[in-house]
Amino acid sequence: MANHYPNDKLKIFSLNSNESLAQEVADEIGRPLGKCSVKRFSDGEIQINIEESIRGCDVFVIQSTSNPVNDNLMELLIMIDALMRASARSINVVMPYYGYARQDRKARSREPITAKLVANLLEKAGADRVIAIDLHAPQIQGFFDIPIDHLVAEPILTEYFKSKGLEGNELVIVSPDHGGVTRARKMADRMKAPIAIIDKRRPRPNVAEVMSIVGNVEGKTAILIDDIIDTAGTITIAANAIIESGAKEVYACCTHPVLSGPAIERIDNSQIKELVITNSIELPENKKSAKIKQLSIAKLLGEAVIRVFEEKSVSTLFE
Repeated sequence: MANHYPNDKLKIFSLNSNESLAQEVADEIGRPLGKCSVKRFSDGEIQINIEESIRGCDVFVIQSTSNPVNDNLMELLIMIDALMRASARSINVVMPYYGYARQDRKARSREPITAKLVANLLEKAGADRVIAIDLHAPQIQGFFDIPIDHLVAEPILTEYFKSKGLEGNELVIVSPDHGGVTRARKMADRMKAPIAIIDKRRPRPNVAEVMSIVGNVEGKTAILIDDIIDTAGTITIAANAIIESGAKEVYACCTHPVLSGPAIERIDNSQIKELVITNSIELPENKKSAKIKQLSIAKLLGEAVIRVFEEKSVSTLFE
């Protein structure tokens, strides 16, 4: 990619959630990050000022709605409003990680569907398009009435494992639950490996999960793949079950490293040899671990931004 993108109608702005990723994306594209200031009043209110003209420009705002979720979401909504009032030609929200995505249906009566509410807020604020990576449920795309480009990070994770010489029949790709089978299948197809599924159930509330593995892991190297690792409970229990079932070693990977609460401690004490993640969420110093390898999605996002700006196909990125 050129070091300098020639069209100055393409503007990239970063808010506070993941400035290092935004800088990487801007470098990939060859445009400087736009000038804006995000300040907090003493009562916690957010004030945003865009410090350059964006009239008639196609603006891309990079913001993951990760922890603190509500602050980052509010920053984004206020920024969209500021861009709209400053006469941007189009406002494109780049959300590597879409917070509230796990609240995508009514699991019990009288529950909200917060993933839909967030989609409504973004649209109402004035967003024209959303670019997201590995939404927790692909049908969240249907919550929007504006175009949404849904990118996948699985090829980036797969290439990393291939570079370690992992491929073929001595390998098995494992989904930690029934919901992630499609994701595991995609990686397995790329690596020409079989898949296994972890079937977990609770015999009664607060009783430890009983895990059975559907598929053969004996004597193989296993790779667990998930979209989000939060407290790392499921993934570490799954890794232990895989080793107990006779696997040689187990790796884990995910797109979004939420890693809250006891996650790092659990990963460090688990059977997982290496956890491979992306930088869709910034990893603070206190969450770094010798077992964690972080890969960058900047090239993927940069390419997607240019394709959207130039009105080219985004799906061909994954073919």
